[in-house]
Amino acid sequence: MDDFSPKTFAYKTRTDESRDFMTDIESKARDAGAPAAVPGWEDQAPTALLVLADGTIIEGMGAGATGVAVGEVCFNTAMTGYQEILTDPSYTGQIITFTFPHIGNVGANPEDIETANLAASSGVRGCVMRAPITEPSNYRAAQHFNDWLKARGIIAITGVDTRALTALTREKGMPNAVIAHSADGNFDREALKRQAAEWGGMVGLDLASEVTTAQTYTWEEGAWEWNEGFTRREPPRHHVVAIDYGLKRNILRELAAAGCKVTVVSAKTSAEEILERNPDGVFLSNGPGDPAATGEYAVPEIKKLVESGKPVFGICLGHQMLGLALGGKTSHMRQGHHGANHPVKDYLTGKVEITSMNHGFTVDRESFSDEIEETHVSLFDGSNCGLKLKDRPVFSVQYHPEASPGPQDSHYLFTRFVEMMDGAKGSSSE
Repeated sequence: MDDFSPKTFAYKTRTDESRDFMTDIESKARDAGAPAAVPGWEDQAPTALLVLADGTIIEGMGAGATGVAVGEVCFNTAMTGYQEILTDPSYTGQIITFTFPHIGNVGANPEDIETANLAASSGVRGCVMRAPITEPSNYRAAQHFNDWLKARGIIAITGVDTRALTALTREKGMPNAVIAHSADGNFDREALKRQAAEWGGMVGLDLASEVTTAQTYTWEEGAWEWNEGFTRREPPRHHVVAIDYGLKRNILRELAAAGCKVTVVSAKTSAEEILERNPDGVFLSNGPGDPAATGEYAVPEIKKLVESGKPVFGICLGHQMLGLALGGKTSHMRQGHHGANHPVKDYLTGKVEITSMNHGFTVDRESFSDEIEETHVSLFDGSNCGLKLKDRPVFSVQYHPEASPGPQDSHYLFTRFVEMMDGAKGSSSE
């Protein structure tokens, strides 16, 4: 069994080799005149644990909310935007390991929340950090990050060697785990091990129904501009119905900025109800969980929307379920894609864009029929990142073109969607 020590922040394995290595390091330090104990580095009783399903116990210091939560551990490589990440509904059911060591130093603010459904609690189960949370040092900070975590009910652990945990995830896949925080440091470790081992994982889970909106609403807020805040939508050219499987606010802002009136409906809204609104296009949003599970009720409706001839644009979970609706298959990935630095090639333009990603499932290109054209591919692992129908205005991408956080290389996809709606309107008026 392995553990992480909050004293050294070093990943240690209980083997003769690792003990010999640490003994050698300590011996050389003494020979160099280092003191026997460094003030501030004394042993501290851990107040948080991350217990993996294989029995590995990772010790650290607790932050944020107290309690116990179970989820799937993933790692995110973004250097910024931790607040947007932790409020992205796509992370429901997951424990996020931040590979960037300093998380929390810009505080938190009400503008960077990405959850569109404010009635929903944070779906993320917890977060893992390398360094302790420091005081905020950003002009936009309105709240200390630790206080924000408590208010959102998010359990956190600090003092973890996140590089080692990331390496473990890359080698063995995303592990199921329990994250626990107790101020007094008292834990029933055997019970936590059982809880982690018994959790069934993400495969087969429909989580979209937990985070979708409970009522239909319209959206008018546009993109954020420095020193101005969020803009207001210009007079709309098109009406888009967005199906909320775990929608992010910045998606709605980008649609509004592109000249769209947006009506948001719940994940279980029927195609008939959507088409009764006579939209110019339909948007399939991002979201959490297994696309095959959510697809049990969503895919039949998506098929009807495709058959209607309306332009359809999907991202993330929406992309995966569109793939299922077109006869494809999806599968759970070994480590997933989570970060704001993923290179993707657009076959339609030949250009490479740096994208923001957050997904643990993928559409298998081998399952594509002849009517589907692959449009985008990941340059990290070659997995599919986009598709379109050859004979209808239907397309989707695996990544997040709205970013938040991340680069804005992919904003052109919203323009592409608008151009499809322009074309569809022109065809219908001829």
